[in-house]
Amino acid sequence: MVVTSFPLFTQNRWIVDEKGSRVKLACVNWVSHLEPIVAEGLGERPLDVIANEIKSMGFNCVRLTWPTFLVTNNSLASLTVRQSLKNFGLFQAIVGVQANNPSIIDLPLIKAYQAVVKGLGEKGVMVVLDNHVSKPQWCCSGNDGNGFFGDQYLDPEVWTTGLTNMATLFKGVTNVVAMSLRNELRGRTQNAKLWFRYMPRGAEVVHAANPDVLVILSGLSYDSDLSFLRNQGVKLSFDRKLVFELHWYAFFSGSAWILKNLNQVCGQVTQNMIERAGYLLEQGYPLFVSEFGRDLRGTNDNDNRYFNCFMAVAADLDFDWALWTLIGSYYLREGILGEIEVYGILNVNTTQVTDPSFLQRIAALQLPYQGPGLLEAEHKVIFHPLTGLCILIKSQQLVLGSCSNSEAWEYTIQKVLSLKGANSTCLLADGEGKQAKVGNECLGPNSIWEMISDSKLHLSSKINNASDVCLDVDANNNIVTNACKCLSDDKRCDPTSQWFKLVNNTRKSTSTLLY
Repeated sequence: MVVTSFPLFTQNRWIVDEKGSRVKLACVNWVSHLEPIVAEGLGERPLDVIANEIKSMGFNCVRLTWPTFLVTNNSLASLTVRQSLKNFGLFQAIVGVQANNPSIIDLPLIKAYQAVVKGLGEKGVMVVLDNHVSKPQWCCSGNDGNGFFGDQYLDPEVWTTGLTNMATLFKGVTNVVAMSLRNELRGRTQNAKLWFRYMPRGAEVVHAANPDVLVILSGLSYDSDLSFLRNQGVKLSFDRKLVFELHWYAFFSGSAWILKNLNQVCGQVTQNMIERAGYLLEQGYPLFVSEFGRDLRGTNDNDNRYFNCFMAVAADLDFDWALWTLIGSYYLREGILGEIEVYGILNVNTTQVTDPSFLQRIAALQLPYQGPGLLEAEHKVIFHPLTGLCILIKSQQLVLGSCSNSEAWEYTIQKVLSLKGANSTCLLADGEGKQAKVGNECLGPNSIWEMISDSKLHLSSKINNASDVCLDVDANNNIVTNACKCLSDDKRCDPTSQWFKLVNNTRKSTSTLLY
């Protein structure tokens, strides 16, 4: 999705361009807020190569983190990249940046940050400037002094000065499309009253300095809670620029994903997310899930199970998002040189994608399903969260494939899944262990599909008016029906091969088999 019309605006729950067409932010986080204040990975590969890699992976934007002190502490901002790395004993990084990015090694830190933004813009990548912390350091803990207004390093006056300076610095830089005002507000002193005092003020100073950027406001409790906005809106002097952000990780629910039945956990956590933040979509605000992700080594079962649920919700709600994170290691994190980042989409030396199958999977979320400018008649696609694929017809067989090629389905009030424009052709269950099929016998029980379990992600039908079967996928990506599994109680059972989501879609399919 190439965006050529800036600046961006909001239109109800959507982000749109000047022409009024939806722009879905499909971003990756790029860390630049740690002690050296140098974008991670520049010691491994040239900036233009990294920017190209971001684009080639299907991301259209970067959430680029920055610390307040970068633009409020002149002695810090004027340090060169070489001096900053040297101050922390990062001599190998100096050699790496000198070799891969010689044009920035002796730039002041703030100029190097600008160079990264420019390099992304030259590759057509949008940027969200994210005020991650005040004092440069790893985020986050409840007592690190960076958590809430009045904490040691979060002086509201310094913070608003920093926002003003950063907004001013990037005024007229068209690929900077948004500013996220503060990452993960938290701590013992956090409260909605002070949030309403300072966050709108921050929004106003940003807009005054740079009216072309979207203003993104985070919530409380590590940006997991925006429920306090339900009955009290944000009053601003401007409109069509306000976005809210949310973070959602597996560990926000502890180890529930592996300690309880997955259908029940997914249903409960999804409902909690809607109550805490998702409701804002219904109130007409865009929601930017600016951090999510999983351990890409594949060995963290809690993360793996959560992510299947996340995929279903992300496709269904079709929100904007930013994956954590781009680079697979850090110059210096919490005192450790070269600390590995297990959530990094690129490996330790940024030379290759950590898990190509993961990248293929999230590709299903990178394009919008709905929104202004997508003019196809509304229909549904049958989305499979485990693979990031959708049901389509190939050689008269139902298989999984790219959602861009999916058939257009309707889900009728009789709970029949029929091909849109061909009401006499519907999805049918043919028996346990058999391939599902399409046919015109659309009056029997095997044509009725109920969304069951707490997750509402199982599509269940009846065979011979008796046994229940659920839609499933075999080893060859063929669509079959099997006995429904893991519906409740059993915490060890994995139901996700049987998880499907009926996703509203107005994007034109490239399939030639729609009707």
